[in-house]
Amino acid sequence: MILDTLENAAKYAGLKSGLSEGFGFLDQPGVAELEPGKYEISGDRVFAIVEKNEGRKVEDGKLEAHRNYFDIQYIISGDESMGWSPLSDLTLSDGYDAERDLEFFDGAPQALIKVPPGSFTIFLPTDAHLPGIGTGPIHKIVIKVAMD
Repeated sequence: MILDTLENAAKYAGLKSGLSEGFGFLDQPGVAELEPGKYEISGDRVFAIVEKNEGRKVEDGKLEAHRNYFDIQYIISGDESMGWSPLSDLTLSDGYDAERDLEFFDGAPQALIKVPPGSFTIFLPTDAHLPGIGTGPIHKIVIKVAMD
């Protein structure tokens, strides 16, 4: 897991092909005004999901992970914290949903990290995460970057 601000995004672009495209999307004018929904950046290889949700309690969610995509989660506004645990310490609770590239795990996160507006996290396929922890509305963009 990586936590940083958008002004430092260029430092991470070389980690994986597609990250620079995702950060470019986040850095464009008017991105905060986009309506919730899915936005294509580079086909199914890199795309964005704009979300506006109410925060939840840790106990109301489950740790999740993705096998085929990195997640960049960029907070536009709201009070959000995200849980994190390494997959190696977890037990799968539900089967893997290949269509949604999503699996859930039992247990509580090992760490809970506050992610302030203007900041992003990068979750690798080896990271389980529990997003959306907070109170009130959370406005964010999740960039999905394919592993291949």
